[in-house]
Amino acid sequence: MIEINTTQHTTITSVLFAEDGKQILSGDGEAMLRRWRVDNGHEDGEPIRIEGRQIYAAAMSPNRRWLVFGLLCRPNVTVLDAQTHQKVFDIHGHASVQVISVDVSADSTKFATGSCDNLASIWCMTTGERLVGPLGHEWEVVTVRFSPTGDRIATATGVDREKSYYIRIFNSGNGHQLLCIPFRFFSHISSPLAWSADGRQIFAASYNVVKRFDTASGSLLSSWSIPGGGSRTSIVLSHNQKFAAIVAHGSLSFWDTTTEKQISTVINHSRPVWSIALSPNDDCIATGGENGKVTLRSLHDILPRSYLTRNVTSHFKLPFTDIDDAAFESWMQGDLTRVEELLTEVIADPVLHAHALAQRALIRSRLKQTDLAMVDAKKSIEAQRSVMGYIANAVARLGNGDYESAIRAFDLVFTDGLATDNNFLLLIKAVIVFECGKYYDAISRVDDLIDVVDDKSPYIIVRAQMALLLGGMLVNKGDYNQATELLVRAQDAMPFQSGPRLVLISLIFGWDFDKLNVAIPLQLQGCIKPFEDRGDTAVQSKDPNEAVLQYTSALSLNPSNPAALFVKRSKAQAMQRLWKAALKDADEAIHADPGNPWGYETRHAALHGLQHYDEAMDAFTRMLSLIEGSVDQDIRHLGTKYVSPSQSEKIIDNVVRGVSKTSPLVLIDVTRGILCDGQKRSDTFKSEPEFKELRSSMTVELDDERIQRVVAEYFRYVTLSHVWQGEEPSFQDVNLAGSVLQLDSSPLNQKLRQFCEVVRMEGYRWAWSDTCCIDKTISTVLNESLTMMYKWYEAAASTFVLLEDVDSPSALGSLTGSKWMTRAWTAQELLAGKVIRFYDRNWKPYLGDTRSNHRESPEIMQELAHAIGVARKTIIAFNPDDLTVRAKLRLASTRNATREEDVAYSLIGIFKSDIRPHYGEREAALGHLLEEIVARSGEVTVLAWTGKSSSYNSCLPATFAVYNQPSGAPTSDGEMDVRVAALRKSLPQTDATPFYDRITRLPPARFANRRLYLPCVIFAVKKLRVQNFGGGREYRYRARVSGIGDVEFQTSDQLSPTEPRKLIFVHPCIRDLYDPLDGFSWGDTDSEDGDGDGDVDDPETDAGSAPSSPLAAVPAATMDDYTRALRLVVRLQQPFHALVLQKQTNGEFKRVAAEHEIVVPEIDRRINFDKDIRTEVVEIL
Repeated sequence: MIEINTTQHTTITSVLFAEDGKQILSGDGEAMLRRWRVDNGHEDGEPIRIEGRQIYAAAMSPNRRWLVFGLLCRPNVTVLDAQTHQKVFDIHGHASVQVISVDVSADSTKFATGSCDNLASIWCMTTGERLVGPLGHEWEVVTVRFSPTGDRIATATGVDREKSYYIRIFNSGNGHQLLCIPFRFFSHISSPLAWSADGRQIFAASYNVVKRFDTASGSLLSSWSIPGGGSRTSIVLSHNQKFAAIVAHGSLSFWDTTTEKQISTVINHSRPVWSIALSPNDDCIATGGENGKVTLRSLHDILPRSYLTRNVTSHFKLPFTDIDDAAFESWMQGDLTRVEELLTEVIADPVLHAHALAQRALIRSRLKQTDLAMVDAKKSIEAQRSVMGYIANAVARLGNGDYESAIRAFDLVFTDGLATDNNFLLLIKAVIVFECGKYYDAISRVDDLIDVVDDKSPYIIVRAQMALLLGGMLVNKGDYNQATELLVRAQDAMPFQSGPRLVLISLIFGWDFDKLNVAIPLQLQGCIKPFEDRGDTAVQSKDPNEAVLQYTSALSLNPSNPAALFVKRSKAQAMQRLWKAALKDADEAIHADPGNPWGYETRHAALHGLQHYDEAMDAFTRMLSLIEGSVDQDIRHLGTKYVSPSQSEKIIDNVVRGVSKTSPLVLIDVTRGILCDGQKRSDTFKSEPEFKELRSSMTVELDDERIQRVVAEYFRYVTLSHVWQGEEPSFQDVNLAGSVLQLDSSPLNQKLRQFCEVVRMEGYRWAWSDTCCIDKTISTVLNESLTMMYKWYEAAASTFVLLEDVDSPSALGSLTGSKWMTRAWTAQELLAGKVIRFYDRNWKPYLGDTRSNHRESPEIMQELAHAIGVARKTIIAFNPDDLTVRAKLRLASTRNATREEDVAYSLIGIFKSDIRPHYGEREAALGHLLEEIVARSGEVTVLAWTGKSSSYNSCLPATFAVYNQPSGAPTSDGEMDVRVAALRKSLPQTDATPFYDRITRLPPARFANRRLYLPCVIFAVKKLRVQNFGGGREYRYRARVSGIGDVEFQTSDQLSPTEPRKLIFVHPCIRDLYDPLDGFSWGDTDSEDGDGDGDVDDPETDAGSAPSSPLAAVPAATMDDYTRALRLVVRLQQPFHALVLQKQTNGEFKRVAAEHEIVVPEIDRRINFDKDIRTEVVEIL
């Protein structure tokens, strides 16, 4: 025993051996790192000050390059170069200032930390970048320990109070928790966890008990009590896995890991022990405690010899040789220099002389002293020919690189007749062949031997070692496929029992079979990442098939946590639309790691592809729940990119509501025949695959355009246009029956059913009929339906027109003669929709035209153009602005309705009117419509009619029929420039310009309280006489009109010749006196001021569009005020339609209803604009 007094008044918080076992390092409460020689306890070099108040934990990387320290202070962690002891970097990544545990992975690429802030993290060894974590815990993380292969990490949480604490095992690649095992630990510096070499078990020591757990299931395998008081407990397993050294408070004891029996007396320390370490050869144990001492004890003095040999259960005789016991033990422990010294002493023994020379030759070959090895081998053979002598000779030649010579030298064993175990010798020869670089030849030789020997174990193990070595070379070259093929087969050799043959090969060649059970899995684990990376590259290159192959290769290596690989392979399967395979991989990922949200993400994608949308959303919801509950901040941050189901449903609902606003209040679900309002349609949509697919596809990004498209597609509806034939099925009838399909078999019910069936056969879900889709018992519903009907037809996917009086097969011209062409409502139904189809009485397409849209049929459109007097191209792509006011009124004048008001109401959409329907107002409905037209635009062409006046206002007609009369528009009689030039000579500017100003100051026409306020040019009547009586009660009059002359007109009104001055003639169309090029604009200057009589045969002519001015126009920019005034006078002198107004008692006027248009040929060109003409707004009742 060696006691090293490091310092006084401090605690040795950590001890660890250097890799060669010749040096011990100690860390203490003064943050000093010191190095001591194991053989004599002397300090080796100057103390090294670590930045911090205390060293709490220390670890050395297996490759001897790094030293990692956990500290009390900031920084939390310091990493040093193990050779130069220079600082590499610091880490400040823990909130707590106490990092009380550190560990380094087997491949030396990463290290782990645990601290008093209840967190553990994994860091990159070379950069200090956090790779995993922080991993949250309930209490202080007192221990972090990597598994032997580094793929997992175990943590222990401790607390002084009676609280919950656990052993947790995480995937070290992604931080996903694999196991959680309840176990109570002390809450400060200790090392209570130790992994078994194969990673299948973990030992936990605390509070006078040791428990062993299965690391796959977490189940308890065994438990035993240990001596010692207090709660601070540390455990360390020997490298040969035969015993455990455990220190509890101040009591050090040793235990057989197989029998779980104590194998030595308890060693008690006067003060608590804080740290413990075993040397690499398991021959020395070091402890550090509160007394400031590091104590070194030789285990040869404490434990039976069998516990200190490396996988040799008892001393046995090696094949082909005898060896000194002391030399054998040193050889087994890898102390080759000591072996050489011992064998040099043994050579003097005549009995062992030849054997010792051969053995020393082998030792010197391993020490790279090949020349000396050759000398010893020759002397051995000269002293006594032996198998070991020839083997030593071959190995020495091998060390010199003389491979062919080495093989020939070995073959002398057989030619000299010394061979007694040919198969084993051939195995050794195969090893020599392998060492010569003929790797596949050597493996093939061993394979041949395996086929013929009885005891296959050593041969299989040697082959496994070859596979391990060659696999490492292949990995370095990037040939992972070949490497894994070799290594997977090599795994079959584990577990194994060592024996004399393997010991001999190990001694000769330095092959360490003890590490196979760790090295092969570790090598295979090292192949997983390259396969995964290749798969990732293939995905990025849009080669999912190759990606699946690479991920499959990685999974075949049985990674400790395959969840991430299953997720990636599932995504690659999904890229190929292999949904079942993708789902299987997603489920495997979930099974491997139920807490991993990404398995549920891929499950959602696969189920979505399989169109199992409800299950897909369950998976997605579970994913969101796991993300929200994750302790990993990075995962929670990634969760922000997802769209929750409630978010997507809200957006979809908004779009559905938007579509519903432009759809009828009630539609027929043609699949069930039931009436559905907007809410029912929305509910139906949510039960349909279209909605579920849409919601399931909007988990990452809301595609507003696609939502609009899908919703619009689903809610497409078809409207029915037909002629009512009596008691059509009503809203109440369908609801009472429960469905259109359940109505009785009357002809009108059958018409509705057939309509629904045709709609369904055409691939639509929704239909609308004005018979049953309007609850006419509710006035607000009825009024809204009437005012919105044009927009509903306009928004429909199609309008199906049923011509019930057209036989099948139909013939050209049948449409024109159909009663459907005479009804008021069918005009807007014809024009509003973008798509229309005509059917005969048997629901066969009109003229057999199977086009989806009959607006694309030249024959049908031409027939309609002739029938209604509207240009074909206007019908094909109708816009209400395409027709003038007069043209729209003329179209309505040819239609009739059962109820008088319906003719006006049917024009609400075509005129974009806001009038509110009110049945019972009779001809006032027309008055309201015409009033709104005038009020909106100042349009007075509606006043150009002859016949009976309306009771609404005397300037308005009583019926629409008056607008079917030809307008008889006057024509021009000359060119503008000529007329202006002539007028300039007779009409001075002093007269023309003031008149022009009077005209331009007139406001537009308007209505108020059914009174028309009409701006006009007024011509006074000087004389009136009755010419004669017309037919019936009509009178013919001749009037002498100021500025015009004599004008005859006919009316049913009886006028008094003695009161001519109560009459005036007016030019009402003030707007006609202006040309836009005159630079004047007034009110609405659209084209709704023509008469609507276009050429319906000419596809390039818009019927009803405003005619162009017959007079030449002069650009306003070049026109002076005098010229502009003269041009207006020229227009005033053109023939015009005059109104005759009669003054009433209170100064208002009423229109005298003429039976024929009153056309004023022209005004007197000698007119006095001050005396003969007035310009003012007249109030007309």
